[in-house]
Amino acid sequence: MGVEKNLQKRIKRHISGRVRDYFAVTAPGMEILCLHELLALPLSVKEATAEKGGVAFKGRLHDCCLANLYLRTAGRILLRVSDFTATNFRQLGKKFGDIPWELFLYDGTKPVISVTSHHSRLYHKTAVAECMQAGLKKRLQQEGVPNDNAFQIPVNQQILIRIIEDRVFVSLDSSGDNLYKRGLKTHGGRAPVRETTAAAVLLLAGYRIDQCLIDPMCGSGTFALEGAMMINNIPPGWLREFSFFAWPAFRPKRWAYIKSQAQLRFRQPEGPLVFCADRDPDACRLLSDCIRHHHLEKTIQVACRDFFSSGRMRTAHGPGLITLNPPYGRRIDSGPSSRELFDAICAKLEQDYKGWKLALMVPGSNLAARLPLELHCRRIHHGGLDAVLMTGTI
Repeated sequence: MGVEKNLQKRIKRHISGRVRDYFAVTAPGMEILCLHELLALPLSVKEATAEKGGVAFKGRLHDCCLANLYLRTAGRILLRVSDFTATNFRQLGKKFGDIPWELFLYDGTKPVISVTSHHSRLYHKTAVAECMQAGLKKRLQQEGVPNDNAFQIPVNQQILIRIIEDRVFVSLDSSGDNLYKRGLKTHGGRAPVRETTAAAVLLLAGYRIDQCLIDPMCGSGTFALEGAMMINNIPPGWLREFSFFAWPAFRPKRWAYIKSQAQLRFRQPEGPLVFCADRDPDACRLLSDCIRHHHLEKTIQVACRDFFSSGRMRTAHGPGLITLNPPYGRRIDSGPSSRELFDAICAKLEQDYKGWKLALMVPGSNLAARLPLELHCRRIHHGGLDAVLMTGTI
């Protein structure tokens, strides 16, 4: 009992109460958006800066938890554990084993160790991971305690190792599954877009939650669901679990309080503000089921209709934002069929949606060059490939 009590004091002093370095990982091009999101949260964050691949910030564990819960454009939140120099495996094993892992993980934890190495004598990634796994196991067996936390989760913890010119950087993933996995939907669709990308598109297009949002080729409804969560002020991480649930520093009662405070800020519109449609009845049915399951019927309306053969979708409000991620076929396809579809979409938008703001995703710059409208084009990372996002007013 005395050992565990002393360990809890160390955890509080070095993990819970101490300002540490964190890194919010984003898709390329999303760094500034994520930085603005982070700075808008009620955190005690210090020295937040956008860097290539994400946002570096200093904060306490409480801030890390809130970042996981609230950030819409981040993919995961990393806790920077340590960095040191090692030129051989003996140094690597000793210095990695000297890290007080009992403050970060429970005894019995079997983390996945992911290694990247550049310009280093420690270039054998599998050997590096095995060396570190052995050192971690030994340290936790000697100093750690087993997990009797009621919030145990079945996923593995993940330790990320980055070696650059013999400098070893050690990070612990606090998120678990990538944060685009909101826990909101279980169905897929054509031309899928990640939730983090959809949130970024809405923000880049200047979407306001008091405006109508229309997605006339909605597929699985990612844009509609992201918009509805924004309108209802539901945090993107509300329905999911995180790796930090299984950390010794995690306090379930504190987390329950954080979520209770978030729930007090939920809101509901007086009438639907999100209108989506698809010509595929199965896609509409699955999306409607998802909406009912999460009690979003007062926010989203779904119609089974074809974009080209129907008139403008009727809304109770004036012009808002229309989002389109059409099923061009393969993401990199810009052949004749994609060009014909793109031209037809542009003609339909000019016919029915004059004065509306637009966020249109296309698979390449060849199509963007055909644009008859005056819109701003920017590259955006989409499903492992670069797409072009067009935003502006029709």
